[in-house]
Amino acid sequence: MKKKFSFLTAVAATAMLIAGCGSDKEETTDNAGAGEESGYNLKEDGKLTYASSGLYKPFNYEEAGELTGFDVEIGAAIAEKMGLEPNPITTPWETITQSLLASNFDVIIGSMAITAERAERVNFSDPYYYSGGMIFVPEGSDEITSAEDLEGKRIGVVAQSTYDTAAKGYTDDVKYYNSDVVALNDLTVEGRLDAVITADVVGFEAIAAGLEIKDVGEPLWIEQAAVALRKEDKELLEGINKAIEEIVEDGTYEEISNKWFERNLLDVDLEGIDILN
Repeated sequence: MKKKFSFLTAVAATAMLIAGCGSDKEETTDNAGAGEESGYNLKEDGKLTYASSGLYKPFNYEEAGELTGFDVEIGAAIAEKMGLEPNPITTPWETITQSLLASNFDVIIGSMAITAERAERVNFSDPYYYSGGMIFVPEGSDEITSAEDLEGKRIGVVAQSTYDTAAKGYTDDVKYYNSDVVALNDLTVEGRLDAVITADVVGFEAIAAGLEIKDVGEPLWIEQAAVALRKEDKELLEGINKAIEEIVEDGTYEEISNKWFERNLLDVDLEGIDILN
């Protein structure tokens, strides 16, 4: 029987991971007041300033000079539930955690996966979507048919990502990119890459757009993407978790997810697949 990883079971699955990351709760106040009156430590009162790389289509990217994508719209929905104005910005992925800790923005809403290593430095909200780490190869290639075939191959990944770590387990020949989309495009150029490891959703979107690549096998793992915050911002964490719960319950989440992916990203088959942590 196939198992579904729903929002409610997701919270339970990550409880042990995030329990040590600011789970002490105090009495909360009504978030409708926003800013300092609600106890939030915000960079700019009345605004939720949230960061992404802006290079991770379809989750966060620029189009016609505007930042858009699934992450951006989820961030806006969260801000609205908290009585705040959404203020999405971009920053390099390689230094995004450092920039958060330096208080350059309030939170990261940029498809950051929960990992134990990251949880030592930041707090994570409840997950707001799930995706699988997937291998992609050129459409006409039959050299790589499973993860074992990656041994010694040239793999393209985004630096400082979970895919970076995975690639190093297979080969020393890793090529780094600041955008998964650019890496996937390089798969179509003969001799540049043997494979790319990235999110299944990102690769499938590229295939749907006409890129001549294909996926290999089942996802290597399931990632849990969440909002990342500074550890001291416990009131903000509570407000964001409440907002995520509300947008799931009132159908806002499913509407946004269906708009971008024609499915609900909180419903994932888990049979035989590891959960990254």
